[in-house]
Amino acid sequence: MSQSKSTTKKSARRTTATGKADKALLSPEEIAAMKETLRERKANATKEEAENAALEAIAAMREPDRSMAKRIHAIIKESAPSLSPRTWYGMPAYANDEGKVVCFFQTGQKFKTRYCTFGFNDSARLDDGVMWPTAFALMKLAPAEEARITALVKKAVS
Repeated sequence: MSQSKSTTKKSARRTTATGKADKALLSPEEIAAMKETLRERKANATKEEAENAALEAIAAMREPDRSMAKRIHAIIKESAPSLSPRTWYGMPAYANDEGKVVCFFQTGQKFKTRYCTFGFNDSARLDDGVMWPTAFALMKLAPAEEARITALVKKAVS
């Protein structure tokens, strides 16, 4: 006679040191950003697909953020043609030949902030002494801001 053992599977639920399950490890916005990142990795297979994804991200924005993102896209295409448009965490970004994101635009609507953000990553060559800004809040985009963005983008890729 053979006896069969029954096995009980336990849930793969995360617990803390106290043994209680964490209910909110990530916010809904963070989960959405992670899902968007996975979609981006699949879509960014070619430069054309990557640029289309960036343009779709811009088109999905509400005004006035959409207009600012369109203008920044045009500024970057004109002033730094070596950068390739793509998406990064669901937002338009611009990468160098190594695929590293140099600069990005983040709509204020995504994380419910009162302003948009135009920022740079560490691959941007903006070093100025031992401290320099890497992100800028944008409420509107006028000629003065456009000129500053143009200068910063040119410096970032120099």
